[in-house]
Amino acid sequence: MNGENAFWTRLKEGTIAGLKKGWDGFVWMMKIIVPISLCTAIFDWSGLLGRLDFLLKPLMGWLDLPPAAALPLIIGMLSSVYGGIAAMIVFPFSSAQMTLMAVFILTAHALIQEGIIQGQSGIHPLKATLVRIGAAVVTVLLMVPWVGSSTVMPAAAYGALTVSPAFLEMIRHWAWTTFRLTAKIFFIIMALLTLLELLKAFGWIHPFVRAIGPFLRIMGLDQKVGFLWMTAVIFGLSYGGAIILEEAKSGRLSREDLELLHLSIGTNHSMVEDPPLFLPMGIHPFWLYVPRLVMAIIIVRLVRLWQRYARRPRQTA
Repeated sequence: MNGENAFWTRLKEGTIAGLKKGWDGFVWMMKIIVPISLCTAIFDWSGLLGRLDFLLKPLMGWLDLPPAAALPLIIGMLSSVYGGIAAMIVFPFSSAQMTLMAVFILTAHALIQEGIIQGQSGIHPLKATLVRIGAAVVTVLLMVPWVGSSTVMPAAAYGALTVSPAFLEMIRHWAWTTFRLTAKIFFIIMALLTLLELLKAFGWIHPFVRAIGPFLRIMGLDQKVGFLWMTAVIFGLSYGGAIILEEAKSGRLSREDLELLHLSIGTNHSMVEDPPLFLPMGIHPFWLYVPRLVMAIIIVRLVRLWQRYARRPRQTA
């Protein structure tokens, strides 16, 4: 009987703690997502976002991409994967060009919004953003010899960008899109944080972390960040950031653990939702999943090597 009472007590305490943390995480997320997404939508509607493509045009030749590729990349970097895709389909890019652009956008998208989220949960936002941009550039450069590309657009005529809708129509579209996103975020964060607290309450978190321990070692990460890493890799930085913030408050994770985690998931996250969006374009799944995963491992390993070197005692003459 005592065992049964203990079970229900743990279940109740874990559920209540999870729901409270989930609500706190959801409110924190909304304070970031709503204003940033609204500003981005207005910026895009005004046409100013499209005019920023000159910032990346000099880089396009280096990445073996045509100048027109700058527009989808800049829109993806400042808005989202969806924005980048919407701009990609306007132009007649080749399969190789779309492959390189897809990997770039998957690595470096929504940089302002997600940079702020990362900045409030364990890493400086500027560092997180610069690492993601650098990872995107280096990954594409390494892929060019294998994928092949060309700075020349196919012979098909350039598509015309759609005319901006009326302001109120844009606001309605933004409101509906944001509502759907926030509803999804609400249920996922509440479920994940409740699950996390239940795992803690019943002492199941350690067996779970041990089970994925070998893969975390390959990634160069500590087992303590296992659940957080898996959350971000599966669901994305938005959901992962809220959960990481709650875990950071507990003091169980060191600053180094949090920074390495963010460097890894910044490069490689949302593996369930985002890559399949590019499959209808005929892009091979290998390029959508493997390069980012490998780059995340390389980044964490290089940072660990640097940390080890920096800790070495200096020999005095």
